[in-house]
Formats: sequence, structure tokens, C-alpha cells
Amino acid sequence: MQTTTLKNDSDDPAVLIDNLSFRYDSRKVLDGLSLQVPKGISFGLLGANGAGKTTLIRLLVGLLKPKLGNIRLLGQKPSRKTAYLIGYMPQLHSLYSELSVIQNVDFFARIYRMNDGAERKQRIEEVLKIADMWAHSDDAIVNLSGGMKQRVSLACAIVHNPPLLFLDEPTVGLDPELRASFWDYFSELTKQGTTLIISSHTMDDAAHCDCLAFMRDGKIIAQGTPLELKQSTGHDDATLEDAFLFFVRSGKGKINV
Repeated sequence: MQTTTLKNDSDDPAVLIDNLSFRYDSRKVLDGLSLQVPKGISFGLLGANGAGKTTLIRLLVGLLKPKLGNIRLLGQKPSRKTAYLIGYMPQLHSLYSELSVIQNVDFFARIYRMNDGAERKQRIEEVLKIADMWAHSDDAIVNLSGGMKQRVSLACAIVHNPPLLFLDEPTVGLDPELRASFWDYFSELTKQGTTLIISSHTMDDAAHCDCLAFMRDGKIIAQGTPLELKQSTGHDDATLEDAFLFFVRSGKGKINV
């Protein structure tokens, strides 16, 4: 597979955000947000709908431009070159409805410069099996359920083996068994050095992440491992939901890993 390589200091974090702000007209969505995500972990952005999670991811993948602040991905300012090192699974799929499953994944593989036909074919089969969609490879997207479309979107996002993967609500619409298999695969990716940025509003997803940032009103109100965040409440039996409510209600400052 032909890929784009970037000179990158091994000490650089996978994602570096400094004082990032963004507005939609007069509505402030992100407010002076700063964050560092080290390489090779799954990092969860947890918050209610409207907290700014999707906007943050859209800024990181280059679909939006920040009003204020700086972003670095793998040590580099976002550009066309970094785009080839990123995988992105949006909350709402961007698949071509009249094309088949395999045609969609092949299209994205070609966009990501997978020019070797044999290698591309093998990788497409691999990712469709990971997503449990190989048996439906010739089905048109328009005939699939919402959960199946989610699975095809994941296949499109990972087909080029990106070192940095952004997943916006990746398990929505999946049954428990398939959701568990997705998380098993995500764990394997981080073991291989891939960095995952995952947005969610469910505590089940959050519990699988190596580190979490709680988001509310465009700000990070707490950051740490799931265990650290639960322990911060002072209760041994606290859940992540308890921890989230604790920070929302108490206004405590951030915990940094």
C-alpha cells in the first residue's frame, strides 16, 4: 500500500489542542479547550448531546476551521498530508447509497491511495469481515439497516490502516454482541500503536476507553482514566455516571492524567 509518511518526533502526542474555540454564528460551541492525547491509547470524549464532541472531531479532521486556537496531529498542523494518516467514522454515515458495500469500501480505499489492486482487495475483505459485513458485500447501501451502515462506515474508516482514528458515536445501533466485538478490535488497534479518539454519550463505551475527557458546554470539566474519575468522587462504589454528575454539580477543576 502506498502511504504518506510524515517526519514526526516520537515524543509528540497524537493530538495536541491549545485554547481551541469555535462558534456557529453567535452560539459558542467550544470555549478555550486544551487537550493532549498520547499515542497508542483509546481516548473517549464523553458528554451529552450538544456538549461539543462532534464539533471538536470535525475540527480535528479538518471539516471545520477553528476561530481561535491551534491543533497538531502527530506533531503536524492539519493538512492534506495528515489527512491520509487519519481515519474518520462520522456520526451520520457518508456512504454512497446506490453503490454496494464493497464498492463503497473500495472507493474510500482508493481515496486513501491504496493503489496496489491485490493488496487493496485483500484489505477490503479483511475489514468487511471485521465489521461482519462480508456476507453483505454485494448489497446496496440503500437496502441496509442503520446498524449495518454503521458497520460499513467503520470498514471505510479503517481500510487504510491509519495511525490516528476518529470515531463519532461508533457503536450506535449495534447489538451487544457486535458492540463487544468492535471494542475487542479497538483494543487490538491500540496494542498495535493506533490512537483512537472516540466520542460517546454512553457510559458503556466510556468504560472501555483508556482515558476520558468529560465535556459540557464546549469545555472539558474533567480528565483522567475511568478509575481515577470514579475515585475522585470519594465513593468506592461510584460509577462513571456518578463521576460525571459529580463534576457537573461541583464545578471541580480538571483531573489530568
